[in-house]
Amino acid sequence: MSPAEGISVEAVTKRFGALTVLNGISLSIRPGLATAVLGPSGSGKSTLVRCINWLEHIQDGRITVGGTVITARGPLSGDRPMRAREIAKFRTRIGLVFQSFNLFPHLTVLDNLIEAPVGVLGWRRIDAVVQAMDLLGRVNLAEKANDYPARLSGGQQQRVAIARALMMDPPFMLFDEPTSALDPELTGEVLKVIGGLAIRGRTSVIVTHEIGFAREVADWVIVMDGGRVVEEGPPASVLDNPTTERARAFLGRLHRV
Repeated sequence: MSPAEGISVEAVTKRFGALTVLNGISLSIRPGLATAVLGPSGSGKSTLVRCINWLEHIQDGRITVGGTVITARGPLSGDRPMRAREIAKFRTRIGLVFQSFNLFPHLTVLDNLIEAPVGVLGWRRIDAVVQAMDLLGRVNLAEKANDYPARLSGGQQQRVAIARALMMDPPFMLFDEPTSALDPELTGEVLKVIGGLAIRGRTSVIVTHEIGFAREVADWVIVMDGGRVVEEGPPASVLDNPTTERARAFLGRLHRV
């Protein structure tokens, strides 16, 4: 993994038709630290994560991921938009874990992990297999290497998805509500892998509704509402003593759940 780099979001606007989801949002994700993003449904949290990885295109503003600048024209290489293969390579520096796992159902667990390193970066298959088996061992799923995703529980599938995201040792990790699709009894095992393995030393953004987890692993907490940042700061400050009415209302609902 390369030395830690940060992410900056400057006056970014994202619209879906007439609906403005990110409303001139600006924030900074500090290098090598974990930032938890909380907020009500529809506040733009997931869209923010997808814009950082250019899975969603922005209409205005600027995102900087390490040394790569993203504008409405897309990720840039110098003054020109990146070509498709350059974008694919850029994305290998960003591990992304979705709430719905997004594993390839027709591939085994092992093949899910080695698909991108071999297909995008041209790794030798034997090298990719060694790396994959090491990661599967670290998430306690080495014995599932030859199984297909349909044979795994939701918690196991999400741990495979995290291992896949770590295959190329990315300096950035993005998590889009990684436990929201899981039964409560499976949530703990996934959060343990995220906190103990996935975010260490990486610039990480974790969209979550798990206040206890945010308090435990995050270095910084951001609360979003209406496509903007309404509160941010250290976990203890934001989660226990929010200063804005919108943050107090949202966090108060979470505390009561």
